[in-house]
Amino acid sequence: MKTPDFSTSFSVDQTPNEVFNAVNNVRGWWSERIDGGTGQLNDEFTYQRWDLHKCTMRLIEVIPDKKVVWLCLENYFSFTKDQTEWVGTKIEFEISEKDGKTQLRFTHRGLTQAYECYDVCFNAWTSYINGSLKDLITTGKGQPNAKEELQQN
Repeated sequence: MKTPDFSTSFSVDQTPNEVFNAVNNVRGWWSERIDGGTGQLNDEFTYQRWDLHKCTMRLIEVIPDKKVVWLCLENYFSFTKDQTEWVGTKIEFEISEKDGKTQLRFTHRGLTQAYECYDVCFNAWTSYINGSLKDLITTGKGQPNAKEELQQN
């Protein structure tokens, strides 16, 4: 039996174009500490949060107002034994219209309960997607990690 990938979704009143633009504004909802491009096919960017997590993503599919897919090229977690847990996984943002609203479905393909990081990643993605990204879409302001955050002790 295949273990399901992590997935979550929400609906908003904004247009598919507004949702698409917010998804690609990674600095506006995930982290202000993003180095590289985040909006065009084959762009690569690096995310880093203190010495806790660092990863490099490549945009492998970009369909305006419909879909964005990132491929994880490199990953490091300070709290897992296996540093390759995310490597090769895909992060998908699927945008559709349903019942007069725009639906965003987020799926991290390959992030399963078998991963050591699953609980931490489940909580983090839920907060970033259903909190920060949704707020960016609906209010124009997300809650990304600050660029110059001090590490917690």
